[in-house]
Amino acid sequence: MSGLLALLDDVAGIAKVAAASVDDIAGQAAKAGAKAAGALIDDAAVTPKYVHGFSASRELPIVGKIALGSIRNKLLILLPVALLLSAFAPWLITPLLMLGGAYLCFEGAEKIWHALFPHEHVVDAAKHPAGDPAHLEAEKVSGAIKTDFILSAEIMTIALAAIPESNIWMEAATLTIVAIGVTVAVYGAVAILVKMDDLGLAMCRDGRFAPTRALGRGLVRAMPGFMTGLTIVGTAAMLWVGGNIVVHGLHELGWHPIYEFVHHWSELAAHAVPAAWAGAVGWTVTAALDGVFGLGLGLLLIPVATRVIGPALAAITGGGDKAH
Repeated sequence: MSGLLALLDDVAGIAKVAAASVDDIAGQAAKAGAKAAGALIDDAAVTPKYVHGFSASRELPIVGKIALGSIRNKLLILLPVALLLSAFAPWLITPLLMLGGAYLCFEGAEKIWHALFPHEHVVDAAKHPAGDPAHLEAEKVSGAIKTDFILSAEIMTIALAAIPESNIWMEAATLTIVAIGVTVAVYGAVAILVKMDDLGLAMCRDGRFAPTRALGRGLVRAMPGFMTGLTIVGTAAMLWVGGNIVVHGLHELGWHPIYEFVHHWSELAAHAVPAAWAGAVGWTVTAALDGVFGLGLGLLLIPVATRVIGPALAAITGGGDKAH
């Protein structure tokens, strides 16, 4: 009997350790996902454009195909690569993280540049043959999955860097939760966004009560502005997160001036307000300065990307438009 009680006590101890591990994994996954906020918002803001022009009945299937491709990107390619990096080349994580941060800065700055200096985008009719919606859908999905791969690589690298040092199984479990959670969150949000105007139209048409029809009209009117706002927030988040990643990466690699400048002004601002507001003000100043740095870096990278890296990649891959 005493042996059975001892066994049960051991089982209970193992269960407690397992429960604690699950809590640790969930907590780490939540923190790691939060660190990738800029890429997440950008992903949610970008994806709806891939269903533009298709019938309402094809919108959700297209989002589903892109989400499935995103899961494959994260779990079958990026997760093993991240674990190999963590196990055999952890020194590469910071430079790769900075590379992803620089890409976020470039993307954000490019969006602002195109908004300030718009140019016409010429569509090659030969690449989009009329009367072949299945071909166009497959092409759109393929382009979206390629774009998602870049954003997913950023998200997984940011998440990997945010995980405290632990064993490979803890890292694998945390990254798996991040990959699945991020994909469900982003593409679930996208699915809702792309159907909101249809919901509004249905409420206008079929609503039995005047308030229901009014709400439907409000949804239809609000969605274009909401999508514009989401794009603005996504752009700001990219610049903030990208700038922060690069500034901290430079600091970790031994170059401190920018980090110290941001920290100094953040501290000054925090001490200039009542204690209750100090944390929020300090964070806001840090985010704003990181964003300004990110914008400056991104603007510097635009000619490098468009005149050097872009043509080189096009030559290697045989051409192709930038999907983003």
